[in-house]
Amino acid sequence: MTVIPFEEVPATRRWWARGSYAAVLCAVVLLLAAAGVTGLVALLLTVAGGVVVTVAGIYWALISRGILRWCALALAVLAPLVVLFLLLQRGLLWEVAVAVGLVFVALVCARAALRQRLEVPKEYPAPAWKHPFVVMNPRSGGGKVVKFDLQRKAEELGAEVALLEGPGTVDVDALARQAVERGADLLGVAGGDGTQALVAGIAAEHNLPFLVISAGTRNHFALDLGLDREDPTGCLDALRDGVELHVDLGKINGRTFVNNSSFGVYAEVVQSPEYRDDKTGTVLQMLPDLIKGDKGARLRARFDGTTVDGPQAVLVSNGPYGSHDLAGLGRRTRLDRGVLGAVALSASTTREAVGLLRRATRRGLIQRTATEVVVDADVPEIPVGVDGEALLIPTPVRCTVEPGALRVLVPRKRPGVPPAQPALDLIRLRELAWGRRAAAGATV
Repeated sequence: MTVIPFEEVPATRRWWARGSYAAVLCAVVLLLAAAGVTGLVALLLTVAGGVVVTVAGIYWALISRGILRWCALALAVLAPLVVLFLLLQRGLLWEVAVAVGLVFVALVCARAALRQRLEVPKEYPAPAWKHPFVVMNPRSGGGKVVKFDLQRKAEELGAEVALLEGPGTVDVDALARQAVERGADLLGVAGGDGTQALVAGIAAEHNLPFLVISAGTRNHFALDLGLDREDPTGCLDALRDGVELHVDLGKINGRTFVNNSSFGVYAEVVQSPEYRDDKTGTVLQMLPDLIKGDKGARLRARFDGTTVDGPQAVLVSNGPYGSHDLAGLGRRTRLDRGVLGAVALSASTTREAVGLLRRATRRGLIQRTATEVVVDADVPEIPVGVDGEALLIPTPVRCTVEPGALRVLVPRKRPGVPPAQPALDLIRLRELAWGRRAAAGATV
């Protein structure tokens, strides 16, 4: 997240934002001309009522179980159909169709205004290596190591490969440290983000280059480095023609993380033994209690002087995500900012939850960058999701950042990190259009 004075925001982006508002205004004027003041009020009430019922139905589906959940889902589906039927009865279908087209134009303008600029990380020359050591998990990513024949290809490039085949649990930390003792001058991992983080910490400790091979299921770290998640073979090109990126490392009570550490709702879900076998079912089963605060410890988070008491969820990321990304599911355009991203969510009412979902309000949301985040609780240990791994960590939990601590070896030719697709952030759009943060600065 880059913080710049509002005056430095390109004028074109401000006009795109204003154009979005103008399109919405035209849609309202059109409906007013077609229906008259009285008819327009009734029309707006009808459409607004449908939207409220739909969103409320979705929310109640999340916090309910059994027949009540199904009834809420049915309500969310039926509400738009009822609105459409009422519009047909009023004979305003064509006017509404044109208004919808204008709203579509408003959305296009809004996305143009909110689009982030492309940032290219600084590259450094890669030193010559003699003894690269790569850990590969054959089970990760549905068997990508075998599917792409990564072991053979890495060995042909001169790398020593250790497969995590068992039997039993393999101590990856010990495996990597033994390789360093034998003279390894480069460490790499073909696997998930959890394994990547573990070996990355050892590489940073010994100031060795680190090779990321996108052979995991999601590989968010590889994505944010600009690597191709669909072709892990391309990552091996770094051993032929590579450059270095110097990126930050997150630390949580001394343990390394490369993506994020999550507390509260998400961490409680990940902690469930059933999560890996049935992610959707586990989330649906646990969400009602977690959203209503019936389960989980009461958290307290501190971000460089800001204290948040009782949040339902806290996300601490190794570098900030976009301002619209409240769950760490998007991209980080840079991994070398030297700060953590911190998000705390507190939705005590349906209205607050809906507002956060629509990004129409900041109530219940605190979003910061920080060099240290401390999460405490009223229990001696809490569940934490660290790069997707479920852990129990003693409280207080301290998250810090080590700027530029990791030397990542990447191919010179790689897809790169495209600008993140902007979400419809109504707060930010309003600020761009009318300059309400001119004094305080703006986030892009």
